[in-house]
Amino acid sequence: MQVLKFGGSSVANAENINKVAAIVKEKSKTGKIVVVVSALGGITDTLLQCSNLAAAADESYKTKLQEAEQRHLQTVKDLIPLTQQSSVLSLVKTLCNEIEDICNGIFLLRELSAQTKDRIVSYGEILSSQIIAAKLKSDLGACEWKDSRDLIITDSHFGSAAVDFNVTNKKVRSYFTSSSASLFMLPGFISSDHNGSTTTLGRGGSDYTAAIFAAALDAVNLEIWTDVSGMMTADPRVVANIKMIPQISYQEAMELSHFGAKVIYPPTIQPVMSKGIPVWIKNTFAPQDIGTVIQTKATQNGTSIRGISSINKIALLSLEGSGMVGIPGFSKRLFEALANKKINVILITQSSSEHSICVGIEEAAANLAKKTIDETFSYEIQIKKVDPLKVENELAIIALVGDNMKSHPGISGKMFGTLGRNGVNVRAISQGSSERNISAVISTQDVKKAINVLHEEFFETTYKEINLFVAGVGNVGGKLLAQLQKQQSYLQKYLRLKIKVAGIANSTKMLFNDEGIDLDNWKEALNNGEAMSIEKFIKTVIDKNARNSVFADVTANAHVAECYDKLLQKSISVVACNKIACSSSFDYFKKLKELANEFNAGFLYETNVGASLPVIGTLNDLIRSGDKVRKIEAVLSGTLNFVFNNYKGQTTFSEVVMQAKKEGYTEPDPRLDLSGKDVMRKILILARECGSKIEMDDITNNGFMPEECMQGSVDDFFASMTKHEDHFKKLYKEAADKGNILKFVAKYENGKASVGLQHIHPEHDLFHLYGKDNIVLFYTDRYVDQPLVIKGAGAGADVTASGVFADIIRASRI
Repeated sequence: MQVLKFGGSSVANAENINKVAAIVKEKSKTGKIVVVVSALGGITDTLLQCSNLAAAADESYKTKLQEAEQRHLQTVKDLIPLTQQSSVLSLVKTLCNEIEDICNGIFLLRELSAQTKDRIVSYGEILSSQIIAAKLKSDLGACEWKDSRDLIITDSHFGSAAVDFNVTNKKVRSYFTSSSASLFMLPGFISSDHNGSTTTLGRGGSDYTAAIFAAALDAVNLEIWTDVSGMMTADPRVVANIKMIPQISYQEAMELSHFGAKVIYPPTIQPVMSKGIPVWIKNTFAPQDIGTVIQTKATQNGTSIRGISSINKIALLSLEGSGMVGIPGFSKRLFEALANKKINVILITQSSSEHSICVGIEEAAANLAKKTIDETFSYEIQIKKVDPLKVENELAIIALVGDNMKSHPGISGKMFGTLGRNGVNVRAISQGSSERNISAVISTQDVKKAINVLHEEFFETTYKEINLFVAGVGNVGGKLLAQLQKQQSYLQKYLRLKIKVAGIANSTKMLFNDEGIDLDNWKEALNNGEAMSIEKFIKTVIDKNARNSVFADVTANAHVAECYDKLLQKSISVVACNKIACSSSFDYFKKLKELANEFNAGFLYETNVGASLPVIGTLNDLIRSGDKVRKIEAVLSGTLNFVFNNYKGQTTFSEVVMQAKKEGYTEPDPRLDLSGKDVMRKILILARECGSKIEMDDITNNGFMPEECMQGSVDDFFASMTKHEDHFKKLYKEAADKGNILKFVAKYENGKASVGLQHIHPEHDLFHLYGKDNIVLFYTDRYVDQPLVIKGAGAGADVTASGVFADIIRASRI
């Protein structure tokens, strides 16, 4: 004998019920079939709503009852041949009249007891099972309907009754043994107490009904037909790349269902587990899918974790006090107080010092729990041995489940490390002695991110997904997006990395897309985006709370740089092409470094000095390995190097600078380069990396530009340079007459930094530096006579974008 249970989504309407009938027809070819069904989808909630409205003297319950009646009548008309409809329609009408009579009584009495509520909701399953039985009888010629209340006997705990298995099993076996039918239809969820009053088995109780019948009849298997093709490694509404679980043990299934997996009702497992009856989770809408089998032993799915589940709307109760230490009985009194108020404890954790004990309960019961426990410990609170109960709301429990966790050390470390790197704060932890479950209490707003990063860590062997937000998609930013697009397949294949651009912005517009912005059409999409506000952009990035988030600043905007701290303290890595943050006050620079360390985020700014040249990375490697930097000499402006390499006194200085600007080597305002301020920022950053507490005002700038050139607009700047051409010719001639060339050099030595134009003779390491190249000379304890030299292109959109790209990849590995 097989037992099949169909849930509310499977019997929501005539179309779905036809699918059910087809499945039952196919299964009936193999032997006796017991079918258990839920109410039509949503009807249980409707009946509860009607009873509550009636108790509140709200006559709108009548309209809702009429709608429910019409839905059932229409279902009959859609399912049953016209010649066979009369008796079924009459039955539906009679049952609906009974519901209306009960609700009228509630309305008159203004009273709704738990017993009456059970009576009302039972009609949902009675109606659906009668209609579907008539459908099967019409299709297959025979189907015997039986009221489950005649067979399943419980106590009188209305709303969630406990089954008397001794009586129930005898009744079930007696009925099925005496019947000659081969197809049976029974309503799920409902039962009766020893007095014959209707009881229910709790929400989701139709699964339990089917398991009770399967265990009593020693069924070959139990099939739970629903709207998904089995149990998943995580909630498909939360995680995109979920995986099917082909096999799972009874214990694992109970753990997952207890912690929020909705595929199966938790008590369902117990009756069939004692008999070793396999439970199949199947999809009514894809019956060909294999589904998941729950059985005694299950082969692993390639990982020590079977699945991830969660429960929302949790409150954490914390009872603390020095008077608890070493005193027996506190835990007993706490749990007794909760049990007496029918408050279910979901999670328990206690400190080893016995100074505190925490329990997780449903948030809806938090106020009652607070009142009850404070009353229970009122004396201890009064004499200050125990603090008043502390209640934290808006929490959730996330759980890793797997039988093989106990034989794989490091699972909990991996779990909490993954959560920590993504800024998910853990409020409480619990692990059972069986090591089958590790649970953590976290903020509700972090649940989606937490489940996704854990699923990625434990199940997704294909790639790690990065959510990238880019501020500044002009020249460099545009090149960055092009490079990201070109390298997508390479990153996934060789680095197992998927960089999803989830947000972009320029000075006027911003655009977000949780699924990833199409990099083929990002310019058009951005033009249609919303008005840009850096405050709103940063807030949106934070509020999205996406896993593995990286923010890339490809602007030169001070206001953007001022926002880094907000991102870092939310564990969002920052990649800064913008030099302003690292060259601002030393206190802010230090704060950013400390926040990155504290919140497990990356703060990367390699492109601040030398574009994509490995200047800062190399300097850090020297220092970390114990070397000490004695002196730095560098040409750090690709713009100035280009200008002085190309200016020979023949073409005007202004024209050479304009050429540099057109080729993308300068800042938007070239005066930032020619004033030496940009070079000052770069040597400042290198000095700070060496450990110096130095500010911009501490750097000597031996500038070469006439003061007049630095006034007014950018157009005024170019005009003024033309006017002062003789000045620039003189600078060039003074150097050339000595056989030297001009270089704008940055220097750091003995804690002091300076920048300025210098004459470089042919034997100097800085002499052979062409085009827009940068060069950095590190003189250290290890590199004394011959410096460590880093040399290469130090300007240009492509190379700068590639440096940002490299930092993004580094951030993804933190």
